[in-house]
Amino acid sequence: MSVNPKSQMFHGILLYRKNYREHDMLVKFLTAEAGLKMFFVRGANKANFKMAGDILPFSFGTYEGTLRPEGLSYISSGNDVKHFEQISNDIYLDAYATYIMTLIDAAFPEGVKINDWFNRLYYALNMINSGFDAEVVTNIIEIQLLPVFGVAPDFKSCVICHQTNKKFDYSEEYGGIICEDHFNMDPHRMHLDQKTIYYLRLFSAVNLKKIGNIQVNEKTKKKLRSVIDKIYDSSVGLNLKSKKFLDQMNDWKINLK
Repeated sequence: MSVNPKSQMFHGILLYRKNYREHDMLVKFLTAEAGLKMFFVRGANKANFKMAGDILPFSFGTYEGTLRPEGLSYISSGNDVKHFEQISNDIYLDAYATYIMTLIDAAFPEGVKINDWFNRLYYALNMINSGFDAEVVTNIIEIQLLPVFGVAPDFKSCVICHQTNKKFDYSEEYGGIICEDHFNMDPHRMHLDQKTIYYLRLFSAVNLKKIGNIQVNEKTKKKLRSVIDKIYDSSVGLNLKSKKFLDQMNDWKINLK
């Protein structure tokens, strides 16, 4: 005999929502208590729906509902819900934030508690909403998610001799950085400049909560984008619509200059 779980309070960040049937909606949250969960919201598309403001895009806060171990969960109320308003009002910030959320959604199975990543997502979105460079925040999340996808490049030290203070390059063959003493071991290394290497190493270890500010020039950001895309394309193999849109949007920005 199955027992219906009791209603409980939970902390959630809304990842995406989609219409379901004529009047209802499916809404996916990353919750602090139960990880990724899909919620059925009855009547969400009806006029004067009482929770309309609580399930807007880029909502976050405290909700009450039923968190089912399997299948759809249910929301009964939003009790302390806020919105990342700057992200909602800016198409570019929206694109970066949406890509980050879909990337996290792709990285984890539903129903597995990932409290650390709940916090990281909140800090990332809050930073973007507060005016921090969205591209830099996105790069940090991408690099720190690599181990979750089963790709764990070593950015701390040379993967061959474990040196930490020499010139480095990134080697896909060896799965991390190699020092100048071993450049000859990989003729296909990426030939990255040391500033790009510095930020790859920094982004892999930095705590989002403790960042004051990071200034990265456009030339280095372009190189970081190229390296991270290459690692994801060759080792992760995702095909996210949000990433395609983000790339198209950045192409439009370049063409408008």
